[in-house]
Parts: sequence; structure tokens; C-alpha cells
Amino acid sequence: MTDLATSSELEAPSLDVAAVRADFPILARRVHGRPLVYLDNAATSQTPRQVIATFDDYYGRYNANIHRGLHTLADEATAAFEGTRESVRGFLNAADSREIIFTRGTTEAINLVANSWGRANLRAGDEVLISRLEHHSNIVPWQLLAAELGFTIRVIPVDERGVLDMAAYRELLGERTKLVAVNHVSNAFGTINPVREMAAIAHARGALILVDGAQATPHQAVDVRDIDADFYAFSGHKVYGPTGVGVLYGKAALLEAMPPWQGGGEMIRTVSFEAGTTFAEIPHKFEAGTPAIAEVIALGEALKWVAGVGLGAIGAWEGRLLAHATAAVSRIDGLRILGTAPDKAGVLSFVVDGAHAQDIGLLIDQLGVAIRTGHHCAQPLLAQFGVDATCRASFAAYNTLEEIDVFVEALERVIGMVR
Repeated sequence: MTDLATSSELEAPSLDVAAVRADFPILARRVHGRPLVYLDNAATSQTPRQVIATFDDYYGRYNANIHRGLHTLADEATAAFEGTRESVRGFLNAADSREIIFTRGTTEAINLVANSWGRANLRAGDEVLISRLEHHSNIVPWQLLAAELGFTIRVIPVDERGVLDMAAYRELLGERTKLVAVNHVSNAFGTINPVREMAAIAHARGALILVDGAQATPHQAVDVRDIDADFYAFSGHKVYGPTGVGVLYGKAALLEAMPPWQGGGEMIRTVSFEAGTTFAEIPHKFEAGTPAIAEVIALGEALKWVAGVGLGAIGAWEGRLLAHATAAVSRIDGLRILGTAPDKAGVLSFVVDGAHAQDIGLLIDQLGVAIRTGHHCAQPLLAQFGVDATCRASFAAYNTLEEIDVFVEALERVIGMVR
């Protein structure tokens, strides 16, 4: 793991971490009298001042509803909103901006696919494949739908490193498989899944693939056409953007054939009591009601910020942070790392003998360090490893090697207190 991270670091462009940190006002905070060390980025990344300023600009200068207005403010708001759609298209290398649907986040995007494509295409006897690495948002929607429609969910196993068993995946894929739903990067372990290979295998068997990209987009470039993903979802708040906004990418032909999920304004062409309702073209067919306008515009600014820093540089720096943290915590007696895949993003999950994760999380916060503790909405995965909670440190472009050292020192101190 360390060698891989070091190699990628040498090949990728360098990152000016001090300049990056200067864009994040929250990093100047002190928590319990100590400088904030924020290592909970897999849950929510912090937001640069350029993105924060977008809200003041929108609400202070051109706050208006979009698409239907004829006045100047409505035109400006619509142009900014649709500008983000084009930015997302480029960010994912989608073929057409019509393939970009704005949602409240990855969870809603997956629910949209389940309730639109799934209801229209899944029947009793069909199978949906998901992996044991999945976040609950890519498990529960399929369970709810399976209970109603009668199809079967089959689970791709993982090995002791937290790596998907690709041989088992090939065996599980059969003529009854209609969809593979898998994450690109595990939020609990940081495992990077071979989604391009998985898509090719699924398509060869006649199945579609949905990729949960919430944890991939902050760390690496994503090309949905290279992956050949049928659906791809991500959330704004994990990629330096605001909460309450996300994206569903879908191939145009699939989206055009899918029925609307929610009804209301904007997603219609005509409404009549006598003749019924006809629907708008994609993507608006799936965007009922007034959207999170300011948040969508701010997401565009976040993606602009990411592009300016460079995902290659961000990924390489996070690889160095992960290698440094992994080496340091590995020296702590009684600490066990969960998730040791050779190909990982910036996530470090661990448990400590004789200490509950919640106790560690509460006490380390008193030392100014923010980590995540709990099941990380990945209970089936943690159950395989015999635990109900882990401590998780996760890294972003603005973290430093010095912060890792502060974290490890604080962790050692806390472990001494709780054992």
C-alpha cells in the first residue's frame, strides 16, 4: 500500500497544500482550545471560500426561480444553473448534458433509479447484484423494491482485505441478472473497485451497471464513458461542494425510456384533466419542482475549484497522507486496520483492542481531532469482520502530514486513557 501511494505521488503533479488550505476558512477554527484537525472527509468535505461566496452572490444579486421566468434575474439564475449541468457533464465526460440529472445526493439518485428504472424493468425471478462493500443507500432501496416486486438480491463477497471477489462476481452473474449496483470506492474501507472491468462483464451478460461514485469523485478523475457506466451517482458535499445536492448520470437512451419518479412542476409538458399529462424531455422529466438552485450553482463552483487544483495532484497527495497514517498507526499495539486493499482511496478504518470506537471518537475530539466512529452505514460489511463499529480517519486535499502526526499522537494518548 505504501509503495503504491509513493509511486503515484512521484508520477503526479505536486500540490501546494498551504495554498489549498488558505481557501478553507473553517480550518482556522480551534476546537476545545486546539487547532482543528479535520479527518472526517468521507462523511463531508469542507467547503472553499469560493463556493461559500456563491451563496452570497446568488441570494444577493440574482435570486429567482429558474426556467420559466422571462425577467433578467430568472434568465441569470437559469444560465448559472444550466451552466453547472454542463460543468458536471465535463467533470464526468458524459456525452450529453441531458444525461445529467440533479438530485439531493447519491441516496436520492439511487432511489430514482430503483423507483423508475427498477419498477419498469424488474420482475419476480430477476436478480440484482450488489456487493458487501455497499453503503446502506445502495442496499436498502433494492431491498424495499425486492420486497414489493419479488426479485432476488445476490451479494458479491469480499475477502479479508476488503477486496471484491471477482471470481465470485463472474459466477453470480447469470441470465437472470438485470442490474449490478456497486460502489466505485468503499466509504468504510476505501477499497477502489474495478468498475470498468465489472461493467464490461455485466454488459457481456446482458445486465446494466449502476455505480455509486460518492467516494470516488473527490479523489480521482471519473470518465463515465470509459467505465461504460449505465448510471453513475455522486454527492456535492463530498467533493468540496454544498450539502443537499447531487447528480445522477444516466445514458440518454435509458433515461428517455424511464418513467418519471416524482410529479409536479417543471417535469411536465402538458397537464389536462381530460387528456392526462405528458412529460418534459430529459433531464427535466426527473427534476420535479423548484430545485436547490443556489446549491447546484455552488456545486459548479466546487467542481471548478477541484479542476483548478487537479484531481491527479489531490489523489497523489492523499495517497501520501494515507501511507504516512497507515505506517504510523500500524505501530500502535492492539490496533487493527480493516480494509487493506492494495488499491485504496484516502480512508483508514481501524479498531483497538479493549477500546470502543465511540469512546475513542469522543475523547479524541477533546484534543481537536475530528474522526468518524460507528458503522458508517455499512453494517453488512462490518459484520463480516466481526465488529459493529470502527474508527475512520479520511483525508482530503487540505490535510497535512503534520496533522496526521497530531492525530496519531492524540490517538495514542486516548488509547492510554480508555484501556
